[in-house]
Amino acid sequence: MASQLDPEPLDAADPLAAFHDRFVPTEPGVVYLDGNSLGRPTKASLGQVNEVSATWSTRLIRGWEDGWLELPLVVGDVLAKGVLGAQPGEVAVTDSTTVNLYRLAVAAFDARPVRRTVIVERSEFPTDRYIVEGIARERDLEIRWLDGDSVEGLSTDDITATFDDDTALLILSAVNYRSAAIVDIKAVTNAARAAGALVLWDLSHAGGSIPVEMTANGVDLAVGCTYKYLNGGPGAPAFLYVRREFQDELRPPIQGWFAQARQFEMGPTFERRAGIGGWLVGTPGIIGLAAAQAGIELTAEAGIDAIRAKGIALTEYAIVLLDAWLAPLGCSLGSPRDSTRRGAHISIRHPDARRLTRALIDRNVLPDFRAPDSIRVGLSPLTTAFADVHRGLSTLRQLLE
Repeated sequence: MASQLDPEPLDAADPLAAFHDRFVPTEPGVVYLDGNSLGRPTKASLGQVNEVSATWSTRLIRGWEDGWLELPLVVGDVLAKGVLGAQPGEVAVTDSTTVNLYRLAVAAFDARPVRRTVIVERSEFPTDRYIVEGIARERDLEIRWLDGDSVEGLSTDDITATFDDDTALLILSAVNYRSAAIVDIKAVTNAARAAGALVLWDLSHAGGSIPVEMTANGVDLAVGCTYKYLNGGPGAPAFLYVRREFQDELRPPIQGWFAQARQFEMGPTFERRAGIGGWLVGTPGIIGLAAAQAGIELTAEAGIDAIRAKGIALTEYAIVLLDAWLAPLGCSLGSPRDSTRRGAHISIRHPDARRLTRALIDRNVLPDFRAPDSIRVGLSPLTTAFADVHRGLSTLRQLLE
């Protein structure tokens, strides 16, 4: 058992170990286990920010002529090809996840005007639920709530059994933010399409941690953030995906001047530009985009399949430690044991999880707490070593003892 718990052979054999040096080091002694909430900064991101700042200083407003105008779409293409398995011209990196979710949800309802029901999981990420509740109130829609298992999440049958001829839209995270339970994107998308409904996928905990394969899975709509596994920085711009065939059929509810076909003619009426550019709104944050671009490029360089393989290995190792050290002390696993149904974090459940999380942070081990009883341990594959997992869970064992 001792050799099974030793992290050194695992770190020595890690094909992604060299990527650790591509990130800004943490403070000495810090074990960072929260990359699923906020990724660490890449060295390239800081360089990109400095480069944009220099352009701003020297070129001033001429920077827009140097490529800033189209940067949301340029970065979107990098994300589409390198991470999301989407086509060029289907992804824009812009605004926040909340804004993008609202815009795509409203457009989806407008595309299904006769249908009056939206489906969402009761334990879905708060923003998604709040957006649904607000739209439902404004439009007098019915919300159909799903109740998935707190550990295993929703099965495909759980979801598809709720579809009927009144279902307009399902909003669902591909990876559950608490338990890391994965939903079968292709099966759910196909079932929704057969029922005449749309699915809006939230990829915030999936993008950069598992393959999502937008094209292969036939996805119509998706949103997500870039500051978790994509390491874009705090408040980094989010992304939206609209399948090419839908881009001109759906109508964005917010008409901003960056989506105007002849933007600088400042015309009297709005004429939406074709393609994914027609889904932009206002002036993008160029410094944030530059940082996000570097994080996305590094993820694409590492390769999503290699990242997924290490994510499985890290979580498997964490579960071995949990079973050996923590289960006898009152902890249980709050994530699926089946690695094919688990993302790149695990939840460790304990009745005193809130206090334990605070005590871990006081000892320079940084996970996070998720109500009601989970210590969420984020094992971001590009920045987490097996030794980090060992030290983090060893510290938790000492606290429990």
